[in-house]
Order: sequence, then structure tokens, then C-alpha cells
Amino acid sequence: MKQGTEKLAQRVEQQAKRMQRAERERPTLLAQTVYLGSLGLMFILPVIGGVYLGHWLDGNMAGYSMRWTLSLLFLGIVIGGFNVYWSIRSHE
Repeated sequence: MKQGTEKLAQRVEQQAKRMQRAERERPTLLAQTVYLGSLGLMFILPVIGGVYLGHWLDGNMAGYSMRWTLSLLFLGIVIGGFNVYWSIRSHE
């Protein structure tokens, strides 16, 4: 019985230390804002680049077309989503 109580006390102590360390290492509001801003840029830049390139390609074609713009918009969304996913996974 005494051994079970000692194990419980050790686990509680380890959890308390872990919680204290997490509280000390918690990122500041500024750090969180910068991180979210960089995630936003990682997503939006490929989208804007795809739309710009698609619009330019559509402008070089004869007649009215939005084929390249829409295709590269979708590709930009996929690439931006992958960038954000990869960044979050590597940050953990």
C-alpha cells in the first residue's frame, strides 16, 4: 500500500513540475501574434502569386478566359495549405 502511495506522490510531483515549466515557457502575446502572422503569409502569398500569374497568362491569350487564373488560384490554395500544415507540424 505504501508503494502505491509513493508512486502516486511521484506522479503528482512530476505533473506539477511539468505544469510549472509549461507556465514559464509559455509564449508571449507578441510571439503568438508573429507566429500567426507568418502562417497567414505562408498561406496567402502562394494564392496571390497564383492569381497574378494566372491573370497575366489569361491576358496573353486571345479572347476572354479565366482558365489560368482559376487553375492557379486553386493551386495556390493547395500550396498555401500545405505550407501552413508543414509549418505547424514542424513547429510541434
